[in-house]
Amino acid sequence: MSEIFLDIETTGLSFKDGHRIVEIACIETKEFVPTKKVFHKIINPERNVPDEAFKIHGFSSSFLKDKPKFEEVADELVNFISDNDLIIHNASFDIPFINHELKILKKDIINKNKIIDTLELARSKYPGMSNSLDALCKRFNVDFSRRVKHNAVLDCELLREVYINLLDVKEPKLSFNLKSEQIISYNQIRNYSKVIVKPSEEELTNHNNFLKTELKKNFF
Repeated sequence: MSEIFLDIETTGLSFKDGHRIVEIACIETKEFVPTKKVFHKIINPERNVPDEAFKIHGFSSSFLKDKPKFEEVADELVNFISDNDLIIHNASFDIPFINHELKILKKDIINKNKIIDTLELARSKYPGMSNSLDALCKRFNVDFSRRVKHNAVLDCELLREVYINLLDVKEPKLSFNLKSEQIISYNQIRNYSKVIVKPSEEELTNHNNFLKTELKKNFF
C-alpha cells in the first residue's frame, strides 16, 4: 500500500458558494519515499477567479479558460488515488471540494476513513500553536523559501517532509547510490539481524595470557 499526498487550489473558500477547483496535485510515496508517480492538473473552474484567490495561487481566469475541466480529469484522479491512504493538510477544506465535483459526475466520493489530516494531527501534538503548513515548516526547519504563492505540487512535497517530522521518523534518504528499485527503506534498516560471534576457549586463554604479559611489562 502506498501513501498519496494531496493538495488543491480553488477559486474561494467553499463549494457551497459556487467556488471550484483550479489545481489538484497528488504525489505517491512508498514508506514516505517518493515513487516518482505524480498526478497534477490545472483545471478550468468554468467561472471567474476572484482577486483574493488570484493573489494566493496566481491562476487568472484568462489563464485557466483553455485548461481541462474537472470532468475531463476525474477518472484519472480516481484511478491514481485508488485505495491508498490520503495525507492532506486541512482535509476538511480539500475533500468537500473534490467530493462535490465527484457527486456532480455521479462518481463514488472519497471515503473519509482513508484520510489522514495532518492539521488535526499537528493540533493534537501542538495545541494552542499555529499549525499552518508554513508554521510547521518553520518548526521542523523544512525549507519553504520557494513557496512564494500556493502551489499544489510544492505543497505536497513540503507536506511529506512535515508529516515525517510529525510522526517522529527519520527522513528515509539512504540509498547508497543504488538503483531506485534497490533503495533501502527505514523498515529494512530497522529490521536488520545482528550476528554475535563468541571467542573460542583457546582464544580466551591466549587473550588472558597476553594481558598478564603486558601487565608485567608495564607495572613490575
